[in-house]
Amino acid sequence: MKNTFGQSVSVTIFGESHGECIGAVMDGIAPGIYVDEDFIAEQLDKRKPYGKISTSRQEADNFKIVSGVFNNKTTGTPICILIPNSNTKSADYERTKNLLRPSHADYCAWCKYHGFQDFRGGGHFSGRLTAAVTACGAIAIAALKNKGIYIGTHIKRCAKIDDRDFQNISQDINKLNSSRFAVLDEEKGIEMMSKIEQAAESGDSVGGILETAVTGMPSGVGEPWFDSFESLISHGLFSIPAVKGVQFGKGFKMCDMPGSEANDPFRIEDGHIFTTQNNNGGINGGITNGMPVVFSCAVKPTPSIYKEQKTVDISSYKNAVLKINGRHDPAVIHRARVVVDSVSALIICDMLSSRFGTDYFLGE
Repeated sequence: MKNTFGQSVSVTIFGESHGECIGAVMDGIAPGIYVDEDFIAEQLDKRKPYGKISTSRQEADNFKIVSGVFNNKTTGTPICILIPNSNTKSADYERTKNLLRPSHADYCAWCKYHGFQDFRGGGHFSGRLTAAVTACGAIAIAALKNKGIYIGTHIKRCAKIDDRDFQNISQDINKLNSSRFAVLDEEKGIEMMSKIEQAAESGDSVGGILETAVTGMPSGVGEPWFDSFESLISHGLFSIPAVKGVQFGKGFKMCDMPGSEANDPFRIEDGHIFTTQNNNGGINGGITNGMPVVFSCAVKPTPSIYKEQKTVDISSYKNAVLKINGRHDPAVIHRARVVVDSVSALIICDMLSSRFGTDYFLGE
């Protein structure tokens, strides 16, 4: 089972949704980076459910850093973060443990682990583990800020409602990072939340698209082939539960453009080289070109819904009908955006450390 990602800066996650705790070990981060536990808590709050647009399962996420931080600074040794699971209702899953939940990992987990996997709440496959990723990501985000690199993600589309595009990216990132429901157009956000509530009332769910921008990235980061910037970011994003598609810049829309429209012309002013548009999302040949990095990911509707669904009983090998109980999200997109920020920050820290050495982030 592969639970570690990264080369120079790596993260290992562990735990299950209904186990005693979840956690992560972050290794390779430079010493001397200030660790603000209040900021970690703020990031975890963005991932928490709230209101009618989320599950009723509420976890305190009272994390504990047990190694790698001394006097609020990273020591350069592995950072281990533990987050207890304090609000589990495992009995909700006992009745349906042999019924494969459509679009969940139940069947695949059963095939891979021969029935020994923890099925409660999805076990190790649960989005609950993204809390540990978010905690580590907060440390990475702080390290990037020290280098003038900022990340922000907005709900570009949800329930067929579109948010506006990035305009002044730096200002937009600041706005998003102080928002609970991360949209750039508040009225569109209200419409999205209304649609999510309607889905919840009908026992269904909705998905959407998250769009992320990264400013301050130096040019020359990434490799031309198998460890291209796009390759590694995509690898990380596809590890987030519910992500089913990734594109950079205009992505698939470029397929309908002529080259004269799709290409990003270069200019130079005061010794600074830039492009006059950014259809390629700040990346050419797998390597950053100094423009803002822009990418999007598709987030599918939450597979746990309260409608009856056709399935299979794995204990009897017979067709069956599933109607779930428990506590589930009518949408996860608003909670997933901070996870996207976190995963992106961790991967960018890894790539920058590989390019310039881990002392690139050396604290003051």
